[in-house]
Order: sequence, then structure tokens, then C-alpha cells
Amino acid sequence: MFTDHQRYSTQNQAAAIAVYAAQHDLIIIRTYADEGRSGLRIHRREGLIELIDDVRSGRAEFDHILVYDVSRWGR
Repeated sequence: MFTDHQRYSTQNQAAAIAVYAAQHDLIIIRTYADEGRSGLRIHRREGLIELIDDVRSGRAEFDHILVYDVSRWGR
């Protein structure tokens, strides 16, 4: 990859996470994404807001959260 943009594309992140999940016998049951959104603020991060809401409310049907790079989750 030649640029951070390519490295951090949502497709590349999803592919890397899928490989990690397979290597660790984890099944991906839900994906939350905020394509084209800065990690600097939670404002307009619908995917992140939904993830937090699902966990807080007890609606989450998962035990693990896989993130390609913690800096991609939020800074």
C-alpha cells in the first residue's frame, strides 16, 4: 500500500479484521462503520454512537469488539 488512505480504507480494515477473527475462531456478527468521518469527535459518528448505545442498553449480541487500529476508533 502506498498511502494511509489505502491502508485505512474501510475495505482493507474489514479484510484485516476478518482474517484476525478467523485466526482466533471468532465470528463477525455485526459491523459498525463511519465511512468518511473523522475520529476526532463523536458528533456525526452514527456507527460509533450505535455501538455504544447497543452495549449500554444490553442489545449487543457479541462479547468482543474488533478494531483494526485503535486510532481508527477515536482519537
